[in-house]
Amino acid sequence: MEFTGVYHKTSEQMSYPYNENQLIVNIKTGYDVKRVFIHYGDPFDAGILGGKEKWTGKREEICYKKRLKHQLWWTTTLAPLYKRCKYYFELQTDKETWYYFEDGFLTEEQLHMDGRMLQCFIVPWMNPADLNMTPDWVNNTIWYQIFPDRFCNGTPEKNTEDILPWRTGPVTNRERYGGNLSGIRQKLDYLKELGINGIYLNPIMEAESNHKYDTTDYEKIDPVFGDEKEFSLLVKEAHDHGIRVMVDAVFNHCGPKFAPWMDVQENGRASEYADWFMINDWSDLKKKADTRDGRFYSFAFADGMPKLNTNNEKVQEYFCNLCESWIRDYDIDGIRFDVGNEISHSFLKKMRERVKRLKPDIYLLGEIWHDASQWLMGDEYDSVMNYPLMSGIHDFFIDKAMTKQDFEYMVNHCYTMYMQQCNNVLFNLLDSHDTERLMNRFHDLDMFYQQLAVLFTMPGSPCIYYGTEIAMEGGHDPDCRRCMPWQELDSEENRQRIAEMKKLISLRKQEPSFKSLYFHFPGNYQEKRCVEYIKLDEQNQKIEVLLNCSEDSIKVEEQGEILFARGYMNGSLAKNGTLIRRI
Repeated sequence: MEFTGVYHKTSEQMSYPYNENQLIVNIKTGYDVKRVFIHYGDPFDAGILGGKEKWTGKREEICYKKRLKHQLWWTTTLAPLYKRCKYYFELQTDKETWYYFEDGFLTEEQLHMDGRMLQCFIVPWMNPADLNMTPDWVNNTIWYQIFPDRFCNGTPEKNTEDILPWRTGPVTNRERYGGNLSGIRQKLDYLKELGINGIYLNPIMEAESNHKYDTTDYEKIDPVFGDEKEFSLLVKEAHDHGIRVMVDAVFNHCGPKFAPWMDVQENGRASEYADWFMINDWSDLKKKADTRDGRFYSFAFADGMPKLNTNNEKVQEYFCNLCESWIRDYDIDGIRFDVGNEISHSFLKKMRERVKRLKPDIYLLGEIWHDASQWLMGDEYDSVMNYPLMSGIHDFFIDKAMTKQDFEYMVNHCYTMYMQQCNNVLFNLLDSHDTERLMNRFHDLDMFYQQLAVLFTMPGSPCIYYGTEIAMEGGHDPDCRRCMPWQELDSEENRQRIAEMKKLISLRKQEPSFKSLYFHFPGNYQEKRCVEYIKLDEQNQKIEVLLNCSEDSIKVEEQGEILFARGYMNGSLAKNGTLIRRI
């Protein structure tokens, strides 16, 4: 047996309570393992630990597995009667059987050796207070990300000289176009008609730039967007439309005119805010240059974005109070934490406890572009932006050497990194204010909708970036932040694109299989780049998703009810065609 391919531990996403009664257990093995059994029971079934009684446990086969590139991921759900569980694994290859314990592998002879102390895996107690609880409503949400300055100017009559005329085409970070909260309020009917029920706003607190990630005053709505009353009205009216609102929290760093940073620059070590930042050299804090010299830490190397010391109790208290005020004053529904992997764990644990006490179902989302397991243990974020899925989808479409098996491995990897309750509320996206726009990558409308079909049928919560409903183009940051072309939305082309988006959004809302955590890749088609996967809901209703990423048309068995299709006719799925059907 390939012993190096086998891995399990009773922590993180390998063994954890899904709810108060169910325990999920996962194990990785090599492809040589053909069957896996789990022997499990209460640790005290045979008496107290250390007693002379022999513990055996109930034997049950683990049937569900996902294929990864070099390993198999086996999953089972147990229901420990007394909320405790002791277990070991039985691994069968074509020729061998081995028993896997916490301290290694045993033969059957060793397993039954008289007097041997078997070191089983043990989950000592499924404590309800330690459950990883995520807000149920998120899985039913279709998010719409808005970059405020470029979405809609609701008060053009109040434009100042520095606001440029609304336009289409490329943009930079230097211009201001006057998008504001009033404009978003005016478009709530449009968003509701589209099917949106969640808005994610890029930062709206006072800052110098148009992107607002260089905060000047965390307690004040930026006047270019409106005021506190305007934001309160936006949230209330959004709620009246059945739309939740998530705000951006920039707590990793501030802007150059944040009052504590200005005080530190003026008073140096004597400042009462000296420990609010991470300063290594006090001799020249006003120097204008990137921070590669290490004089202080900053976001990336931007000297205008000094890094906040979120280990400091006063900093923690300041931002906890701030988030509580956002909930009390505006009734926000979610907080997205910018640069969420650089904020201290101690701060996030305190933050979660404080805000969840005030609003238990608030959604706490981390901006993390890599494996975020350590932030998703149930005491920090509810979930993260699913950039691994975004990049995996993109790479499959750009790399024609990748096969449907590579696509399967990629998706399975993304959904075996975290607990199921986190997977259920992952923030899935294909582009954002930080990336090149989806349509810009291939300039192919069929490939564009193929990727959207994946987005809307994956577990989690899909987000579309403003303008994606009309396949809006835009290069890498900052060109991805173009003005929303409202004057062009009524063209025949854009009406058709909006209709396609509405169809996907409607299916996501109406079909439980679209939202479900359960999927598999049956491999019924021989073509190397014909992606096929099946989604199942709790009632075992199924949908099939077919993406023809081959160079030629493929024959498809005519069956089931077609829910969404492009390039499909009479049993033939064209190159770059998409077919979603109930089977």
